[in-house]
Amino acid sequence: MTSSDLIIFWHRRDLRINDHLGLSKAREKTAKIISVFCFDPHILNQDDIAAARISYLLGSIAALKKSYAQIGGQLLFFQGDPLEIIPTLAESLQAKAVYWSLDVEPYSRKRDQSVKAALKEKGISVETFWDQLLHPPGQVLSQSETPYTIYTPFWKNWSKKPKESPLPAIQSLESLTVEELNKIAHISLPTSKDLGYVWDNPLILTPGEEPALKRLEEFCTYSLSEYGQQRNFPGVEGTSQLSPALKFGVIGLRKVWQASQEIYENSRSDEARENVTTWQQELAWREFYQHCLYHFPLLGQGPYRKEFKDFPWENNQDHFEAWCLGQTGYPIVDAAMRQLNETGWMHNRCRMIVGSFLTKDLILNWQWGEKYFMQKLVDGDLAANNGGWQWSASSGMDPKPLRIFNPASQAQKFDPEGDYIRQWVPELGGLDTSQLLTGKISSLERSYHNYPQPIVDHNQQQKEFKVRYQGQKIT
Repeated sequence: MTSSDLIIFWHRRDLRINDHLGLSKAREKTAKIISVFCFDPHILNQDDIAAARISYLLGSIAALKKSYAQIGGQLLFFQGDPLEIIPTLAESLQAKAVYWSLDVEPYSRKRDQSVKAALKEKGISVETFWDQLLHPPGQVLSQSETPYTIYTPFWKNWSKKPKESPLPAIQSLESLTVEELNKIAHISLPTSKDLGYVWDNPLILTPGEEPALKRLEEFCTYSLSEYGQQRNFPGVEGTSQLSPALKFGVIGLRKVWQASQEIYENSRSDEARENVTTWQQELAWREFYQHCLYHFPLLGQGPYRKEFKDFPWENNQDHFEAWCLGQTGYPIVDAAMRQLNETGWMHNRCRMIVGSFLTKDLILNWQWGEKYFMQKLVDGDLAANNGGWQWSASSGMDPKPLRIFNPASQAQKFDPEGDYIRQWVPELGGLDTSQLLTGKISSLERSYHNYPQPIVDHNQQQKEFKVRYQGQKIT
């Protein structure tokens, strides 16, 4: 390959130009790199796509296009099956190679194999890179060379491995000529409505690489050193809220890790360092679930623990709809679900609370909740969402599988002043804090404030779940 040869870079979940492994490797070969994004109908037409997620995606793509223009490059858009579009485009432009970043999801892996084979048939080389993980699958294994199914030993191994430094920004690229552009049927960047989605509410994170980097800087400056104390309180801005950027690779993980390490090294107390480590453990949880999905791709279709395949769920549709709408009669649960519906995001502590409530109190199949989350979450990610739901349902990889959260005790511990509940369940704002937290609200007051009665009794339901759980002989 010569410096005048053309490389196509196919963007998917790596919507940035800085700290980008694949782009950096391509730039070492040539300045003529044409980047593309393909709107894949197989993904867009699924029934678990969130309008908020599409809005964030499109905003980040628009920002990426501007970033390319600033360094003389181009980002072109296509809509259709990548198996047809990518090889045809590469042949039309006489590209020497197509580069892309790898993914752990089953559909992506199958699609990539097909595209790679089609390109090779045309004599076009392919280069792929792991760039959405600090340590790719296969790099963090047990002493017996098998993948981990328990987080703690994974973390111990993962945390000891050296992390790569961020890659320098790309300074310049060359664009296609008008003649070359006329050879290909690229499209304008579609709107959310063009793709069949509407999201009119604000997003928790402004799309694009620069806002993500700014949020990272603000979090590291003001919140990271207290993360361990603040992260479990949904009424406090104690988390980074970078999950949408991590989902779509809008920010480089090497940059994220380096920022956390700098805070760790400059911390003046053991407590501050512990807080940084706690956040780094959350980054490792993300990678753990990515590794799990890669090594156990059937996780996306059902429970890891085989005893749960025939679990006797109640699956009451009315209860599920009440849960979705935030009308269960349990204030902390309803607050969390309303936050999700209105913002496309939910605090992680609340994800655990509502997950436990759906599976252990309502005794509904965790896959109902998993799908609903994907239909709403701006940061919806198959690996993380599936891992979190299987953790809540006790059907996944966990040495202590049976956890049942009491909504009242969770509220008392993590929303002690009732601020979060008052924000998202405003009809109860005038009640005493003790009533909000315990849920001990009289029928008369519930009726007066137009707030529902509890749809189930927590104590009875947790006993019933345990009976069913023990009946399955789950170990």
